[in-house]
Amino acid sequence: MSRFTGLIPLALVRPFNALGGLLLLVAAMLPWATFLLNDGPFPEKSTLQYFDAPFELTGFRWHLLVFGVVALVTTFVPLRGKDRVLRALGWGGLVIGLVCGYFIAENGGGFGAITAADGASAFGSVVAVLGGLLLILGSMAKPLDEIPEWPTSLFGLTGMAARLEAYAYLIVAFAGVLWLVTQTLTAGGIGGAAFPYAGPIFLAFLGFAGGLLGALHGIGLTRWVSHLSEKHRAFSIIVLLACAFLLPFPFTGAGSQYWMQVAAVIGVYAATAIGLNIVVGLAGLLDLGYVAFMGIGAFVAANLSGAVASQVGLDLPFPVAALIAAVIAGIFGAIVGSPTLRVRGDYLAIVTLAFGEIFTRAAQNNIGELTGGASAIPGVPQVTMFGTAFNEKITLFGAELPSGVLYYFMIVLVVGAIMAVFANLKNSRMGRAWIAIREDEDAARAMGIRTGKAKILAFLVGAMLAGLAGAIFVHKLGTASYDSFKFLESVTLLAAVILGGMGTIPGAVLGASLLFVLPEKLREFDDFRLFFFGLALVFIMRFRPQGLVPDRHRRAELAGETAEGKPIETEEEQAVLEHEERGHAGPSAPKEDRA
Repeated sequence: MSRFTGLIPLALVRPFNALGGLLLLVAAMLPWATFLLNDGPFPEKSTLQYFDAPFELTGFRWHLLVFGVVALVTTFVPLRGKDRVLRALGWGGLVIGLVCGYFIAENGGGFGAITAADGASAFGSVVAVLGGLLLILGSMAKPLDEIPEWPTSLFGLTGMAARLEAYAYLIVAFAGVLWLVTQTLTAGGIGGAAFPYAGPIFLAFLGFAGGLLGALHGIGLTRWVSHLSEKHRAFSIIVLLACAFLLPFPFTGAGSQYWMQVAAVIGVYAATAIGLNIVVGLAGLLDLGYVAFMGIGAFVAANLSGAVASQVGLDLPFPVAALIAAVIAGIFGAIVGSPTLRVRGDYLAIVTLAFGEIFTRAAQNNIGELTGGASAIPGVPQVTMFGTAFNEKITLFGAELPSGVLYYFMIVLVVGAIMAVFANLKNSRMGRAWIAIREDEDAARAMGIRTGKAKILAFLVGAMLAGLAGAIFVHKLGTASYDSFKFLESVTLLAAVILGGMGTIPGAVLGASLLFVLPEKLREFDDFRLFFFGLALVFIMRFRPQGLVPDRHRRAELAGETAEGKPIETEEEQAVLEHEERGHAGPSAPKEDRA
């Protein structure tokens, strides 16, 4: 129950919601800046001098228009979960109004830039903030209803017809995910002197995306899609891979060389984060030096692939060099994991931290002449296939794709394979043993689990996956340098696992994506970039301590929810009521004796 419950009389809930939706709609039609700012006109034609409405609304003004219309319709239409929808729309509108209003006022020298100055007025941001607040207060005036559950088939179909219906829904849903990803990447552009408002426009889009996802979650749509994808897992994986391969094509808007470079790096770190998720998420072993395994794989691959500064003198094909790099990294993982037989918890964290620092210092000082020291190992050859280097542009299905797209395709396949490995390990006997060790190592040992062997195996498998990712990374980058594998990278990977959701496959990928996309999109804030980045992480961990995509154990432990997202207390009360009803009903009467 919210602290605002009962603050507003129930008779005023609908007027509050209607007025809030109307204000969001009006805010989209109003100008937002009274005069030209120092860095030029605020975008989306929201500056009074260039103001244009209502037929050419774009960007955040179009988003507010959509929010306002949906809020008005939801207010007067009977809909299960409508309070959750209105609350999400209110928060989205509030974020858009606050972000854009703050940056206009900051750049314009005061509140006159967003209210009235020299006889000109522009109250768009103020009206948006008021509309968002009214929706939030109106939706919180009474306890929220439970999230509705949708039937698997909306038309009551069965058999093959129901399967085809589910396939159609999944294609539409994942196409929406692809659209949301491309919009997130391109919102605000790359930034720089040509477009100084990239930062606030991106944050405003995050407000829109958050409000949209919150509204879809409120009516149960996201849970329904999740159930469908789980039921048709193989088809869902195929569609997701297809969406990932469509990302570089020109029609998405995100198929530039810049975003292919960023997406490839995200993929490398996502693969590494999945490996770390085995160690931390499944086995519960805190590893603060995990990026060293990625560095080992990178240096081994660089030395075996014919790099210019390599002292080994071998020039092996990339698949062979990557496989050897993964095996050697796994051996070091088993060596580092051996102390887990005697230490755990904070002491294990210190051991892994020490290993990471040892690797960094050894690579920096070029011990064994295998790392190049401060000069690194330059000239690592590009991966080639059928005479085409992976850093070249290609033409596919008549569309010219940017350079580096082949690395992106390869990394998508590698991440998909690693996700399959993780899923099978998690559901295997060893995976259940890791989870038991994470929950209570002493109890697991008492149940007959060989905890020492299991923990070493977790380090070995996780290190192999990191070594493979490091081999791909060094060929993509073209240089193997110790600067890429410092302690901060281990912290970032660990944050990605915890942020996304420990023990889940999508969680590691989502966490890695956020931790590498957000800094790129927040570069326009200069000194405040890390502040906003850290503040976002604090808020996420405050309101989603179980992670963005938690598994059932973490959800029950940290959020008090079942696997379906329902409160455990509600489920327990329901079970007690059902038990009492069965008790009052008594035993069934005996059947009459037959004559």
